[in-house]
Amino acid sequence: MGALRGCFARTQTWQQAAKYVSALVSELPKRNGWTTAEHAGDQGPDRMQRLLNRASWDAAAAMSEVRWFAAAGLTAAARRGRRRGCLVIAAIDETGQQKTGAATAGVKRQYMGCAGRVANGINTVHVSLVREKTGHALIGARQWIAREQIQDPVTSLVMGLPLDLEFRTKGQLAMDVCADCYADGLSFDFACGDEVYGSCTRLREFFEEHGQAYVLRVASNFTVVLAPGTKVTCADAVRRLLKDRRRWEVRSAGKGARGERWYGWAWIATASPRHHLLVRRHLKTGELAFHYCYVPEGQLLTKTRLIRAAGLRWPVEEDFRLGKDGLGLDQCQARLYTAIQRHTVLVMAALAICAVTAAQLRDRTDAQAPPPLTPDQAPPPDPGMIPLTATEIKHLLAAALARRKPRSHAARWLAWRRRHQARARWFHQRTRLWREYTLVN
Repeated sequence: MGALRGCFARTQTWQQAAKYVSALVSELPKRNGWTTAEHAGDQGPDRMQRLLNRASWDAAAAMSEVRWFAAAGLTAAARRGRRRGCLVIAAIDETGQQKTGAATAGVKRQYMGCAGRVANGINTVHVSLVREKTGHALIGARQWIAREQIQDPVTSLVMGLPLDLEFRTKGQLAMDVCADCYADGLSFDFACGDEVYGSCTRLREFFEEHGQAYVLRVASNFTVVLAPGTKVTCADAVRRLLKDRRRWEVRSAGKGARGERWYGWAWIATASPRHHLLVRRHLKTGELAFHYCYVPEGQLLTKTRLIRAAGLRWPVEEDFRLGKDGLGLDQCQARLYTAIQRHTVLVMAALAICAVTAAQLRDRTDAQAPPPLTPDQAPPPDPGMIPLTATEIKHLLAAALARRKPRSHAARWLAWRRRHQARARWFHQRTRLWREYTLVN
């Protein structure tokens, strides 16, 4: 948190932000203005609510500091572990938070991956820095705001949207985050994303203009130019060119918790010498996944590097899981655009602390027994222990930062909650009486 001091106008606000991050890494079952304030020892939620809504501090500068901290920490951990030649990936993905009302900035009925269906909620595009065999952390975020909310001046004012905010698609939001990363001096071997970003022509052009190699998932109906005048979809290209099983090569997409992730891979050239189509086939189900790849001139282009890059997109899902389950990324109850952004930045700071610490302790805490070599091999007498993960680091930090509260603290908060609920109940009853009075008359 010391690196963030320059982002705050007042020392007291910075100290309150440190209390907020401490509450995020705690074992609280739910993280909102009330619970974080009670955990911090405040007498009420006013200070936490002011931190997110009205306090003077620069969330964009704080995100830049978090980005630098994560990049420098993961780089130092890779050097300490002497991991040379490992890829550095910018993994792009979005995550959402379900909402019930219509007053939150960016809320709209849309497909929510967290719900697996169309639901009311908000979506935010994230970029995760993934350093192969070292660690990963979220380093950038942009919330998606619907066009009609930006264009409606009343709605824009109520939601606290900036006056200069323009509508951006998810692909364009990914461009903005990556541009911030480039401005801060970060570089990546590859950028990876799912079909939402692979189908965005402007995003692909943005990467190519910046000389950024990418491996982006595309849909089966995505068209590629195999030769001048020959344009086919990805599915047609597989049916025409990959009928022979000998054209497929079984390779690992990287190690998972249960071992190597084996798939069948095929590499199809296009009319452009810098663009290729990489096809992945599930060995059991035969399900196909298509990756449109670009490697600028002067950079190493091999099938092995493309497969490694394609297999390094999944750590962003681990960041989302820890951010939501352990740090309250999807528990923000703020409604204003700035407040949601500030909550996201502080969650990213907490996640970066856990990720960098786990990466730097990876080699010193790895005591696993050698993996089995045969299916019938007897288990070892002592399986050892896996390296400390970011989740375990979060639990250790929660225990280390826990503070004993005075006996009167719980009673004071109990009284505050009861008084607040009584006030809310009184106003709800008065509103209902007004509605009933209107109906009667």
